[in-house]
Amino acid sequence: MTPIRFFAPCPRGLEAPLAAELKTIGAGQVRPVPGGVGFEGDQHIGLSANLHSRIASRILQQVARGPLHSEDDLYRLAHDTDWERWHDPLTSLRVDTTGSGAKVRSLQFANLRIKDGIVDRMRERFGDRPSVERQRPDRRVFAFLDADHVTLYLDWSGESLFKRGWRRDGVDAPMKENLAAGLLALAGWTPEQPLLDPFCGSGTIIIEAAMQAAGVPPGATRRFGFERMRGFDRAAWDRMRRFAPHPAPSSPTIFGSDVSEAAVAAARANMARSGVPQDWVNFRQLDVLRMDAAPAQAGLLLANPPYGERLDIKGRQAFAQAGDFWPAFASLLKQKFAGWSVCLFTSDLEVPKLMRLKPSLRTPLFNGALECRLFRIEMVAGSAREPRAVSTDPIKRP
Repeated sequence: MTPIRFFAPCPRGLEAPLAAELKTIGAGQVRPVPGGVGFEGDQHIGLSANLHSRIASRILQQVARGPLHSEDDLYRLAHDTDWERWHDPLTSLRVDTTGSGAKVRSLQFANLRIKDGIVDRMRERFGDRPSVERQRPDRRVFAFLDADHVTLYLDWSGESLFKRGWRRDGVDAPMKENLAAGLLALAGWTPEQPLLDPFCGSGTIIIEAAMQAAGVPPGATRRFGFERMRGFDRAAWDRMRRFAPHPAPSSPTIFGSDVSEAAVAAARANMARSGVPQDWVNFRQLDVLRMDAAPAQAGLLLANPPYGERLDIKGRQAFAQAGDFWPAFASLLKQKFAGWSVCLFTSDLEVPKLMRLKPSLRTPLFNGALECRLFRIEMVAGSAREPRAVSTDPIKRP
């Protein structure tokens, strides 16, 4: 049987850890490219990637590819693709088009031509046309255009994979769940290692770590687009997603804290909906600068420090006067976190300078369209001297 060609988009900068993750799932021909990872496999691999990938944004099946010389090529390729293989012809439809350098007047017009090609095919063959639905379509098609080609994909995921099901609808977060999982992978965290996020907010990093430690698949409790595809085997899918959570440790090794009482309450509520027993995590309200000691002799501190929005008035003043906060935070790390690795994810590229600590690694990443860095600082036991820097940052700055 010819393998299915898939593409898994992801946050920029996480292509390498996503490729490694897909290999563990059993994907073949894994090919990282900017913005995602191509891979091949059978239907089982496609379902497994949706269920188990913590880093992918979606799982897309490549269904057609052709040359692009004019907008008529978009219509022709969409019209000649046998979409009825995968869905009832009249199921609701949404088309999204991205790309750059294509010979089209606009991406919006290209989107319209692709949609027209699909709709006209259905009308000609079945006497009626599918409805267009923006919010919750039964069938979602993605098109990617470059200077010479158009590629059409059928979405298997439905809602974006970062939507695990534990965050309440309508609640925005500064970090999506798959980005948090990618940061854990880049930081090299494993469940045997103590983990602390002292700016945990609504708990995204901590809950992602707890789900991984407890063996809870990220897609265990949500629905997927492939459940509306022809040939979907509900019984086989139900068997695939059965799992037994790992037993909780005798005492927590994952720690989250925040100065905001409301943030900690939100984190605990999110944790309760995640399917992970509360015993895995120790949440508490605490100003990081008042921390008496590290929660373990060694471990990983991974955080996305806030910039005032989750802090009380005193905290906002501290962050507004970063020259006061960051040296104090650095002093805390030197005094109480010797032997720990500290990874800070931030869009403020001056943070290491403000802390007067030199990172051993700086990894360029994006949070949506926002350029960020993951700075890694090793707190060497018995010494506060700066480690020699090793930069992976291709963007040179003065």
